[in-house]
Amino acid sequence: MKRHLTFEGIEEIISDLTINIFDNSVNTQLNTLISLPYFKKKLKTIKNILIENHQSLYLNEVDDLINKVHLFGYHFASLDIRQDSRVHHNVFADMVTTLQKNGSTIFKDNYLDLSEKEQINILSNLSEKIDISIFKNEMVKKTLGSIEAIKTIQQKNGELGSNRYIISNNQTALNVMETFAMFKLSGFGKKLPVDIVPLFETVEDLKNAASVMQQLYSNTAYKNHLKDRKNKQTIMLGFSDGTKDGGYLMANWSIFKAKESLTEISREFGITALFFDGRGGPPARGGGKTNKFYASLGPTIEDEEIQLTVQGQTISSNFGTLEASQFNMEQLLSAGISNDLYSDVNNKMSVQNTKIMNDLAETSYQAYVDFKNHPKFLPYLERMSTLKYYAKTNIGSRPSKRSKTEGLNFADLRAIPFVGSWSQLKQNVPGFFGVGTALKKYEDKGEFDKLQQFYKESDFFKALIGNSMMALSKSFFELTKYMENDEKFGDFWKLIYQEYKTSKRLILKLAGYTKLMQNNPVGKASIDMREEIVLPLLTIQQFALLKIQELQKEKNPNTAAIKIYEKMVTRSLFGNINASRNSA
Repeated sequence: MKRHLTFEGIEEIISDLTINIFDNSVNTQLNTLISLPYFKKKLKTIKNILIENHQSLYLNEVDDLINKVHLFGYHFASLDIRQDSRVHHNVFADMVTTLQKNGSTIFKDNYLDLSEKEQINILSNLSEKIDISIFKNEMVKKTLGSIEAIKTIQQKNGELGSNRYIISNNQTALNVMETFAMFKLSGFGKKLPVDIVPLFETVEDLKNAASVMQQLYSNTAYKNHLKDRKNKQTIMLGFSDGTKDGGYLMANWSIFKAKESLTEISREFGITALFFDGRGGPPARGGGKTNKFYASLGPTIEDEEIQLTVQGQTISSNFGTLEASQFNMEQLLSAGISNDLYSDVNNKMSVQNTKIMNDLAETSYQAYVDFKNHPKFLPYLERMSTLKYYAKTNIGSRPSKRSKTEGLNFADLRAIPFVGSWSQLKQNVPGFFGVGTALKKYEDKGEFDKLQQFYKESDFFKALIGNSMMALSKSFFELTKYMENDEKFGDFWKLIYQEYKTSKRLILKLAGYTKLMQNNPVGKASIDMREEIVLPLLTIQQFALLKIQELQKEKNPNTAAIKIYEKMVTRSLFGNINASRNSA
């Protein structure tokens, strides 16, 4: 713009702005950056001079910049800070112990032995600022350091620069209040310019979400904090870990019910709930047809504002070009409008359909839990899939598991490598396992017509089944058919394949289709084209995995050869992940 705007009365203004912003960008210690309101004021001055004296030349470009500055300020994108509740709890316990050892009277000697209610009462009334330098524990220093970073970002870029702290695996009101107290102890003062966002992930946590929020809304200190935040509470719901924990149907239904109960309790206290959905790429992580999902939510779920994550290759495929981005934004907006206009007609679930959905979810959940508890489940993932190779690719946004222990523990396993490993096997278990079993229950009872009627009446159920259909479309058991004869895992592979066949047969019967995704030929053609591209790489990957297993069985394994085959697995992962629109 500086090259274009060389007009009288403008050139000097834009030169001064450029120099000021550039100098402060390369040298953050200068502290001479002009304020954001002043910067906006100068841009409007430039606009007015163009209109009055220069025939509005380059006016569109100036308007575009003004819009960008209005949206993004100096910060460009708001930074969310996120930490696991279990880490927080350990950090807080260490903080309390250290403060007590250093003679602080902030916490009673028996604080850690008090009940949750008593601890919350104490946390609600904290106001002292503590000296962070007294803490030696590395995780305590990092956690408090991230809180200090929010303060620094807000000082430099305003509140929009960073104003949210997300608590992963949030289980109790105490988890939220410990975070709330850490901000107070870090010297944020009476008005906390940060939203504390609980993330409910497991099936059990989703069930308890409303009671947790009720406890928080009833707390005077937290209630006053929400008043300062315009009586809005952001609540995050995790599709990924919910599916990993309870299977596809149970996770989606648990989130739906949690949203209903959270909406009800929030409205009761005069709070607007803002649902922040942790949606990944594939259906198993809350992906799939996002517009259909939001269009299917009924009037019992708050929808004044929604927030969602867009992850992995979904970012580039949905928003990588101007045309794709505009189309997908319009799809989301139209979903909100149609839900608002027609929610009572198509999306208000009847008592009968609610009962059916509960039954389907419970049946599916039991089938998935039994599968997850199978003695071959973890060994199969560890030995026959690419699970352990995700960490070696170094392309994930997070570590492949939460703890640093050697053994594979299901609770520590992160959703991305978990879902991704099934995707690499072309088995896509998290997107369908348990669905077939649940549908078959009704077929066996001679009541399948009830499901077909439910499918016709409910957009939610239709969207749910449609996304599972997509997961089935991306499954290709011919790739791993050799496992059928494996001495150790043959029966386990057959168990998965049988559920796949049952799910596919009954979903087609439910929808009245002869082939998967029959109503979406463009989407199916897109999937088929990408699957053909990745199949050679997947075949190479399976060959390499098989050779590694054979070599490891030898008395003196050829470690050099194993490393070569491991590199083949890792390199093929790059290609497969990049070629798949929503691999994980």
